[in-house]
Amino acid sequence: MTPTSDSATATSLPIGSDADLAWVRHQVRQFAAGLGFGLVQQTKIVTAASELARNTLIHGGGGQATITPLTNGSRRGLKLSFMDEGPGIRDVELAMTDGYTTGGGLGLGLSGSRRLVDEFTIDTKPGEGTVVTLVAWTTGVPAGRQGSG
Repeated sequence: MTPTSDSATATSLPIGSDADLAWVRHQVRQFAAGLGFGLVQQTKIVTAASELARNTLIHGGGGQATITPLTNGSRRGLKLSFMDEGPGIRDVELAMTDGYTTGGGLGLGLSGSRRLVDEFTIDTKPGEGTVVTLVAWTTGVPAGRQGSG
């Protein structure tokens, strides 16, 4: 079965300041909790969103995030896209290498985000911008039940 999204429920958020980063994190957590993501899953997707939103602001000069709920049969998920019109990523393979950084950080933003979610894609063109899209699916474990048993 092909996952479906409801574009009517997609939410676009601007990324142009540190305050916007906090709002993106808050909104991602709210959507994830509403879809039944457990606390650990929420933390993972919020962490990935935080890293990617910061990259959008710092390296892309700002842009936007889009949050879209997904369904695939009984499974529910969340699709996040981060878009900018910045300089793009010249070498995606290198940028995905742990420890590689152009901004003085730890170099775990892109590669770390990829490990935290189920699906991860980068569409970038030097001089035209970047779109990073990720998808995370609920595990079906009710909230509050992670780590028990």
